[in-house]
Amino acid sequence: MLKAGFQRSVAQLQHQFSKQLVVSACSATLGRSSLHTSAAKAAVHQQATFEVSRPAKFLSLNDLRDNKGARKIKKRLGRGHGSGHGKTSGRGQKGQNSRAGNGKPGPGFEGGQTPLMRVFPKRGFKNPFKRDLQPLNLDRVQHWINTGRLDASKPITLKHIFDSNMVRFKDGVSLLARGSEGLTTPITIEVTRASRMAIRRIEELGGRVVCVYHNRLALRALLHPEKFEVLPKSAMPATAKMKRIYADPERRGFLAPGIRGKYKPASFNYSRVANASQPAAA
Repeated sequence: MLKAGFQRSVAQLQHQFSKQLVVSACSATLGRSSLHTSAAKAAVHQQATFEVSRPAKFLSLNDLRDNKGARKIKKRLGRGHGSGHGKTSGRGQKGQNSRAGNGKPGPGFEGGQTPLMRVFPKRGFKNPFKRDLQPLNLDRVQHWINTGRLDASKPITLKHIFDSNMVRFKDGVSLLARGSEGLTTPITIEVTRASRMAIRRIEELGGRVVCVYHNRLALRALLHPEKFEVLPKSAMPATAKMKRIYADPERRGFLAPGIRGKYKPASFNYSRVANASQPAAA
């Protein structure tokens, strides 16, 4: 009895355990199938979301075109009556606008009558060699020396005058004698022009005045040498009047016989030289 009961209980347990294994296997199979289904759906959704539509034909240089209306067909004139622009080519008959070259007259044209610019005669002329020299007085020079803006131990050139902001000039500086009694320091100064009283006062103190000529290029190279790789050679006076002025000993010109051999102006460049302020080319 005990053995039969034991066998029956073991058979029941085996049957129950086999059912549980089948149920667990089915649930595992269903779970895997559901996972595969959800993964497939996600992949389809992702492919639909990030799908890039590839063009049927790629763009190349020979496919480039202007926008519609950007280019117009040129009007062909004088190609017969059938073109619509033959014979007179759309200009009409006779008149100023039908003539070649007279469709757009220049400024001052008054329909054929004498223009106003030819009615009245010319008066005077404009001197192309005129220079606008800025005045510089001796009292201002002494004030700049007293305040330490100028070094009186060295020759004072137009470069020092410009850099110290003593006077702003475009063509040059004319040294005048106002406040000459206030000048007490002997100086050597190079300017464009100098008055006789200013020269007398400076030489009484043991100084020197030299008038040096600078054309526009030489003056620009003197004031702004950093703009040049090679400093240009300074030009001599171009006109006969300028030559007479700068060769006059009374005007203390740098070409005067008593000055030319004794003093070499520091602001006059006698030869083309490389600018030391510019970095050397690699």
